[in-house]
Amino acid sequence: MKKSEQRNYGERPSIFSVVPAELTNAIEGQKKSFAAQRHQAFRELRLQRVTRSFGNTIALNGLDLTIRSGEFIALLGPSGCGKSTALNCLAGLLPLTEGSISLDQQRIDQLPPERRGFGMVFQNYALFPHMTVRRNVGFGLLMRGIPRKEIRRRVDAALELVQLQAHAHKLPGRLSGGQQQRVAIARAIVIEPPVILMDEPLSNLDAKLRLEMRAEIKRIHRDLQRTTIYVTHDQDEALSLADRIVVLNDGRTLQIGSPEEIYAKPVSLQVARFMGYRNIFELTLERVEGDRAFLEGSGIQMEGVAQEGLSSRRAVIAVRPDDIVVDASANNVMDAATRNVILGQAEIVEYGGRDYLVDVSTESGLLFHARTPRRVAAGERLRLTIPTERVLVFSPE
Repeated sequence: MKKSEQRNYGERPSIFSVVPAELTNAIEGQKKSFAAQRHQAFRELRLQRVTRSFGNTIALNGLDLTIRSGEFIALLGPSGCGKSTALNCLAGLLPLTEGSISLDQQRIDQLPPERRGFGMVFQNYALFPHMTVRRNVGFGLLMRGIPRKEIRRRVDAALELVQLQAHAHKLPGRLSGGQQQRVAIARAIVIEPPVILMDEPLSNLDAKLRLEMRAEIKRIHRDLQRTTIYVTHDQDEALSLADRIVVLNDGRTLQIGSPEEIYAKPVSLQVARFMGYRNIFELTLERVEGDRAFLEGSGIQMEGVAQEGLSSRRAVIAVRPDDIVVDASANNVMDAATRNVILGQAEIVEYGGRDYLVDVSTESGLLFHARTPRRVAAGERLRLTIPTERVLVFSPE
């Protein structure tokens, strides 16, 4: 290896010391195309009917989404739902089968990744192992031809933002997983991109680090106000971080809304299931009065809020474990005939630290999942009460 190469790409010769030609070419192209646009704000990023197929399989089907400047968007769904496909289409790593992506009405979906100017944070960090933290963060700026004095200023600012100043001269192998992810975030933001794309950045971290990094990402977004699109399968991450959530399943968009809307007002049974409505039972629909639905079956009588037009004689209730009030049963005969009151026996009790997760079986065989701060013993007779507004009613699937 030539000394000049060693000087530019790291202090120690190794098999990693030569930067892949594809990466160098990509960054050089971005330097030429986006140097003048880097500091420009945009009004909106628009995805119109974005579709991506692999052979006969449609991985992403007609995604329509308009993202405002500075907004934090979470793409949420189970594995294989199309969220990472959507992010890769945005990044330019996958071409579209149909549709378009525009930044302030200028189409960018036909541009290669290096000409879009987006910052990317990968799940596996993707750091150069032979470069120090400082060199990793500043590498993209170096390849763009930014003056060294400006590189130092920007890298210092990025390291301060992610609170890694004391680790600037360490190699990635000497950092914890959370610290490595902060390096990856600093590398993405130091180029001052219009949009930051994050592909499940916390999935490789343990529970404690995930909570800490979640707070860090929230703080960084608050400080920078940089548009962020964040892929996750974790409902808590999406609810705590995002301004809006896009719920996907089987490549289709199920719901787009604020965290409060997604949590409390899922538009379908699919969304309700994914958002933690574990108590789902199909019952006979007796009648509908306004938005109130009255149901009975399997030894229970329920009143809930209709989430859609109910046209058949059957309907499905959905209830969160957190919305069930658990009390000791007084064996009152009248309770069994009272709407939204369920009598049963605790079958399995899981201690969660601050509360208990209890599986309660009824005489008719229904199994309710309830969460309560009350100490419960297996075999205990219980009385469950569910507020009417917490019982969501949907048409059967």
